[in-house]
Amino acid sequence: MFSRQVTRRLNVPAAEQRAYAGRLQAALREHALGELSGEYVVMVDRNANAQALFIYFRATPADAWQMIGASPVSTGRPGEFDHFVTPLGVFEHTPSNMDFRSEGTENQNHIRGYGKRDMRIFDLGWAQAERGWGKGGISQMRFQMHATDPDRLEPLLGVRHSKGCVRIPASLNTFLDHYGILDAEYAALVDSGKSLWVLKSDRQIVPWAGRYIVVVDSERKARPAWSPAPSAKAHARVPAGTDTAD
Repeated sequence: MFSRQVTRRLNVPAAEQRAYAGRLQAALREHALGELSGEYVVMVDRNANAQALFIYFRATPADAWQMIGASPVSTGRPGEFDHFVTPLGVFEHTPSNMDFRSEGTENQNHIRGYGKRDMRIFDLGWAQAERGWGKGGISQMRFQMHATDPDRLEPLLGVRHSKGCVRIPASLNTFLDHYGILDAEYAALVDSGKSLWVLKSDRQIVPWAGRYIVVVDSERKARPAWSPAPSAKAHARVPAGTDTAD
């Protein structure tokens, strides 16, 4: 389903899939989640030479993590005021920080920062992150994963370009939303009798819905062939100073 429905995909070689599975397991173990299994996990490599998102699954703790699919993303680009370096760690997607949906409106620079109308914003709450301006240091930022302007900013996925959040392709946003890939805790609320407006009535939640987004840094020094950078044509679509939406 991923390969049929997600239009922006990365063809990650098998050896790289195994290497990222190792990074995922190390990050989970560090957060006392080393036995996690039976649910999907989303992982993001924030490294400037990767800028990639992966969906992984394993049935039991004894099994190896298997990659379901991968897509390009954009994470925090330091160097400008209010731009954070996307924080590392394991983040739980929970209704305690309720998701919402994009209104599809444009800012003063005609940029739809959350993408087309009705795109889901996966809200991960407040996170401690490194400031990418001034003298640096650490402060709070609202950490989210969301679609972006389909015409000007989505073509730039693959390079650091956000204020700290994780920008993803619209087709991946729809995929995660429709199948409830990260909706384990949302589904539990629905099962208990709660009505959640943010969940669509036609969703087809999978039995192995998860709840964790893991951010790592592969510390790559060069860009791999499987994660190509956006073209000059894509950059040309973004006039200077018009990409101020996260």
